[in-house]
This record gives sequence, structure tokens and C-alpha cells, in this order.
Amino acid sequence: MKKAVCLVSGGIDSFLTAKIAKDYGYEIYCLTFDYGQKAKKEIIYAKKIAKFLNAKEHIILKINLSFLKSALTRKEIKIPERKTSGIPSTYVPARNTIFISIALGYAETINADAIFIGVNYIDFSGYPDCRPIYIKRFQKLIDVATKKSLKGEKIKLIAPLLNLSKVEIIKKAISLGLDLSITWSCYKNGKKMCGKCPSCRIREEAMKKIKNLSQ
Repeated sequence: MKKAVCLVSGGIDSFLTAKIAKDYGYEIYCLTFDYGQKAKKEIIYAKKIAKFLNAKEHIILKINLSFLKSALTRKEIKIPERKTSGIPSTYVPARNTIFISIALGYAETINADAIFIGVNYIDFSGYPDCRPIYIKRFQKLIDVATKKSLKGEKIKLIAPLLNLSKVEIIKKAISLGLDLSITWSCYKNGKKMCGKCPSCRIREEAMKKIKNLSQ
């Protein structure tokens, strides 16, 4: 059976991405990072997602990226509650590059054929590592960086949600029977999602649009 490493953060995007990987016929191996983020709660939800999808394995890897300047990792930088111009303070420098690189090592270790990541270019926060060109360039790196590639084989970097809006993502997740109550989108770590941070706002706005469309 084909194998895929799925980066699972605990949010809707990574949940749907892992489900798509499974529906493509891959045996899924989930990888979640405890990287010093404020929203530790997302790790709990990542566990729920892996269990829901009956993942073959779920690795939770602890790495400390709190030295990187980001509102998601540094206590002295507040999580914004309004949309700002330019790259927001919630951007974690090189985070996806670090995550995909580790996922690539994991993929080679288990002889996986693909890495699935839930990055999105349409309704995203302006992060440079969520763009189509980033995925394309990283694929070129993978093609020359692995033992598998030297043997003429390939590890595909697949981002199935890249060009979907958040409304399209949520509608697709619902149509595939995913339980969105086991997802966490908030940048904070409260008892409930705050409803104010950029991630919460994107989620709630999409939910409202879907509700209005169904009426």
C-alpha cells in the first residue's frame, strides 16, 4: 500500500488534507509538531484527528521554535485581533520549511511516496511559505535531496487545498463526513476558540457564508 506523511496541526485544513490522502489510497502517517506554540490545545485536536482517520502512526515531535520572532511563539508579542497589511506577526519564520524537511526525513524512513500539507493560498494570512511557487520550488529540492530520488523514484509534495477558498474547504470537509468539532483553529489556548484572532475570524466568516448559502 502507498504511504503518505500527513502534516496534521489540529485544524480543518490539515484534517481535510489527511482525509484526501487517505481517499487517494495512501496509508497515512500523521506528523504533528509541538514547537513552542501558544495554542498547545491544537495538539490535543491533532490526536483526535489521527484517531478519527485511523492513522497507521501518529508522531508528535517536540521542537523548540520559541526563539523565532512570532506572535505564535513569543510571550511578549500579542496575538493580533485585527487584520493587518503585509506579513502579519503570526508568521513563524521558515516554519513550513522546517516542518516539511522533517516530514521528508520521516517519509524516507518509512519509504513513503508522498507528503501532504494543508497550506492554502486563497484565504491565508500572507505567509510566504503558503504560495504555489513555494510548493513547486520545494518539490524541486526534494527531487535532488533524497536517496529515493537518486534511484529514480519520487516523493511527491502534495498540497490539495492550495487554490481553495476557506468556504470551499469547509464545504468539502463536511461533504466527506469530517467531524469539525474535533478541530482547533484558534491561535490562543483558551477553553474555547477566541473568535477574535485572524484564524478564528477566517473560520467564522466562512461558516457564516456557508450558512447564508444554504438558506
